[in-house]
Amino acid sequence: MKLGFVSDSLANMAFDEMLDNAANMGVSGVEINTGGWSTAPHFDLAEMKSSADARRNFLREFESRQLEIISLNANGNPLHPADSKQDECLRDTIRLAGELGIGTVCAMSGLPAGSSTDRMPNWVVSSWPPETKDILRYQWEDVLLPYWRGISELASECGVKRIALELHGNQCVYNVPTLLGLREAIGPVIGANLDPSHLFWMGADPLIAAETLGDAIYHVHAKDTLLNAPVQANTSLLENGSLNDIPARSWSYVTLGFGHGEEWWRRFCYRLKMAGYDGWLSIEHEDVLLNSLEGLQKSVSLLKDILPVNQSDFAPQAI
Repeated sequence: MKLGFVSDSLANMAFDEMLDNAANMGVSGVEINTGGWSTAPHFDLAEMKSSADARRNFLREFESRQLEIISLNANGNPLHPADSKQDECLRDTIRLAGELGIGTVCAMSGLPAGSSTDRMPNWVVSSWPPETKDILRYQWEDVLLPYWRGISELASECGVKRIALELHGNQCVYNVPTLLGLREAIGPVIGANLDPSHLFWMGADPLIAAETLGDAIYHVHAKDTLLNAPVQANTSLLENGSLNDIPARSWSYVTLGFGHGEEWWRRFCYRLKMAGYDGWLSIEHEDVLLNSLEGLQKSVSLLKDILPVNQSDFAPQAI
């Protein structure tokens, strides 16, 4: 496996400084945010689309530091009923990935409205009342599946082999069954960006998810979640409080090791190996209490000690 991080983890730094810190920390690559819910401080999508020189210079900055581009990440809602820019960002990101020779694009599945007349996304998390079934049928059959058939064709045209969808709340694809359902309908271009942090607060088990997904795991985000049991006891894990008020929330995204210790991350890495995954662990720092660089350094340090890197060479002796 290889270790890197998401560029927005150091969103307050200039592009050069962010890459210098990556090289100094000894990671192997950086995943680049291109837009969507990100301001993309390290990637000018319009300039990259229009300028071959900009694309060459972008690649050269990585090569000069012996870093790889892990993937491009368009982490928005491409099915938003009132914001077409997020769909455009995903399409442009796929085209640019092809131009840059990057085989993996990270994205969200998207979440449409609940009907053709609605203007806001609608995430169904219950089978009652009965209209929820009508919402899900509309979202999947009328919007999600036709959309991803088109995106799959675009990816094929651009030479992008893998689209790694993050199992993320407020999206049509948010857990193992929904990911596998979309993959079955669209084909193997669709795989999972397995981020344990979201599964934690939704009550799933990332260790079992890794086993079940198997070769459908195309990418892994290393992000931790603190489950705040005293608050959870009163409010449940259905949380809509401010992301900046960690003491008041039932769960929050935190630096690796502050929600689940090294032992858990060790088991997670081993489960990934058991599932056949030998790709990237891309750290995504979103801890509002810790300094970004310090938190990222702590996360890198934790994973460096436990991440399997070399190929296995052990076999029982023939006796």
